[in-house]
Amino acid sequence: MSIADNWRAVRSRVDAACDRAGRPRHEVTLVAVSKLHPASAVREAAAAGATDFGENYAQELAAKRADCGDVRWHFIGRLQRNKAKLVAGQVALVHAVDTVELAAELGKRAQGIQPILLAVNLGGEETKSGIDEANALSIARAIKPIANIRLDGLMTMPPPAEDPEASRPYFERLRTLRDQLAASIGPLPVLSMGMSGDFEVAIACGATHVRIGTAIFGARPQP
Repeated sequence: MSIADNWRAVRSRVDAACDRAGRPRHEVTLVAVSKLHPASAVREAAAAGATDFGENYAQELAAKRADCGDVRWHFIGRLQRNKAKLVAGQVALVHAVDTVELAAELGKRAQGIQPILLAVNLGGEETKSGIDEANALSIARAIKPIANIRLDGLMTMPPPAEDPEASRPYFERLRTLRDQLAASIGPLPVLSMGMSGDFEVAIACGATHVRIGTAIFGARPQP
């Protein structure tokens, strides 16, 4: 199947998952993760109807922004503070902010308001970035007043598993944590969770953004 066919198939699955969950389809943003795929792949998906694309590397994002026309970009990878200038003000959403210092650097570099999400490492995996669940409220409170930054919600990436249902407890925990934080600091409408193997479970648990790479673009090229 072509990238266009894959995107349409995934979009149909997202819509069906929304229907099963009793949620309006427009509540869930499908972010096509184009990491390491060429700009031509982004253009093909965009021609099929994709509007939102996710990148993991700041320099790759900058190159594709110049080559892919009018699409909406998301930065979904771990961002180093010295690369913040390549991302701030250039994307609709930064999904994986994990320190107050990074949020402050994005605010310093942004022109206007930069929406961000706080990345939470619910699985406690050493190989993944993200804050501990126990520190989420204190860090969220520290980020909220930073100029030019708007904290919109949370993101997570559960430990890898063959069974999509294995991700459900992590998605439910993130939703509960979001609700707890929102009760203290104000609305946090965004939950970025769910990838190619488990996005339908994520939608059932309240995801507003799902990040789909392989199911749309195929196997990721080696860097």
